[in-house]
Amino acid sequence: MLCAVDRPLSVTAWLAAPLVFAVSVLGVTAALGLVVDAQWRVAPCAALGGAAAAIAAVMAEAVAWRSRGQRVALSAAYPVALLAAGAALEGVTPPTWLVLVSGLAAVAALLRLVWQRTRDD
Repeated sequence: MLCAVDRPLSVTAWLAAPLVFAVSVLGVTAALGLVVDAQWRVAPCAALGGAAAAIAAVMAEAVAWRSRGQRVALSAAYPVALLAAGAALEGVTPPTWLVLVSGLAAVAALLRLVWQRTRDD
């Protein structure tokens, strides 16, 4: 299976995608919380870890694995690790400024990638 640009996905991109997604979700949530003057703080949750794990599992089919062993080890273990991390970080509340900076940087990186890909096509 190939990604939309007809190239296999690199292992590095596959490892980064679920994390960038999760950090983006937290950043957007923190930004919207500031806009509406929310009294809560943004915190990772098990559901976000589950969504990141699902992204990794689905995207594993599109990866250009370097070896069969790498495919077997990473494609099974990485989604489980993401799910476990989401459960372990449930309720941990990092500083809002840190969530905003990292989250909005992740959103900017995603938007840049989408813009580059659509411009190249």
